[in-house]
Amino acid sequence: MFKSIPMRLVGLALVLAAAGCSSKKAAIYEHENFADSGTFSRNYPVTDVKTCEAARRALLSQGYIITSSDPKLISGHKSFQQTGETHMEISFSVVCADDGSDGHHATMFANALQDRYALKKTNNSASLGVGVLGSVSMPIGSSDDSMVKVASETVSSAMFYERFFTLVELFLPPEAKKA
Repeated sequence: MFKSIPMRLVGLALVLAAAGCSSKKAAIYEHENFADSGTFSRNYPVTDVKTCEAARRALLSQGYIITSSDPKLISGHKSFQQTGETHMEISFSVVCADDGSDGHHATMFANALQDRYALKKTNNSASLGVGVLGSVSMPIGSSDDSMVKVASETVSSAMFYERFFTLVELFLPPEAKKA
């Protein structure tokens, strides 16, 4: 049966099969296209300081703890207890930059990072030797529980950021709402 298939075709099939098995996966950064999708930024008709102040107030209104409050840079985080054994934290960073135009306009850049934690149990054991009774050892066991980071990723949901930017608009000064 194999005699009817030319050896060249068999060789070509083997080469193609080997090439398919050794194909490399593209690195994750190869998928970054750096397109202006508008997901992570918005323009506002007020100064960069007023824009960041609105962002700070928006985050505070949602229970975020502000960890850095520079007039043009806001950082904050919020924790979520999903179950008894899982925990999630969102870290938010906002940078406000003047757009350089004559009017006081600024661009706000926002980025959220989601960290997930899981409960990890560690068993510890020790022995107890009692000198008077001789060399008697008794196992003494204990268990330590700790939360360990298991995943970290940038929140990329356009709806998440849209809700944030909509809330920021509520905290802008009155002159921005007239524009």
